[in-house]
Amino acid sequence: MLFSLVRGQMSFENALIQIAVILVIIFLILPFHEWAHAFTAYKLGDKQIKYSGRLTLNPLAHIDIFGSLCLLLFNFGWAKPVPINSRDFKYPRTFMAITAFMGPFANVLAALVGSLIYYAVAAFGGASVINSTFGIYFTYFISVYIQLNCFLAAFNIIPIPPLDGSKVLFAFLPDKWLFAIQKYSMYFFIIIYLLLWTGILSVPLGFISNALINFVNFLGRLPFSALL
Repeated sequence: MLFSLVRGQMSFENALIQIAVILVIIFLILPFHEWAHAFTAYKLGDKQIKYSGRLTLNPLAHIDIFGSLCLLLFNFGWAKPVPINSRDFKYPRTFMAITAFMGPFANVLAALVGSLIYYAVAAFGGASVINSTFGIYFTYFISVYIQLNCFLAAFNIIPIPPLDGSKVLFAFLPDKWLFAIQKYSMYFFIIIYLLLWTGILSVPLGFISNALINFVNFLGRLPFSALL
């Protein structure tokens, strides 16, 4: 994002709005994402997690500096992963898959809240508010906010370790495949970077993100459809 500003591909006002969105993501949404993992794991039987300091929405407990910088520079990033003890789960693979899924779900839920706020303002404020200077900047802020949340949800459900989607996939793999994947798990970060750098993931990520955006906006509009 900052590279686009330096190259003159983005106005200063839009850059400020995007920075504001990213700061909201870093200090509110990523902690919410990680808290969703921790809370779900706790409810499913991992009682040790309450001693990890991660059953909180306090951003200081979740922020990863490098992941935050990547989010600011490249529009994708991460927080510190929650340490989950799946041995305390009654059904380790299934409950781990549910716990992993709740992170991306938290991003979609956060995007839905943004959509509801936008349509509430549009419904009760009318065209005069939406078409005002404030409305234009507000609309852009919400649009970027929804897009980034949906992108992070789509990115996290990729079934490649250590992303959340891999833990969902593990619930369905035979043991011998699972052991083989875990043996080489340290190399999967490199694979993810290569896939992002080469643009191979652009099409599937774009497709999933757009589907989530359309779904979120459809749900966000529903309560106010009679007023719009």
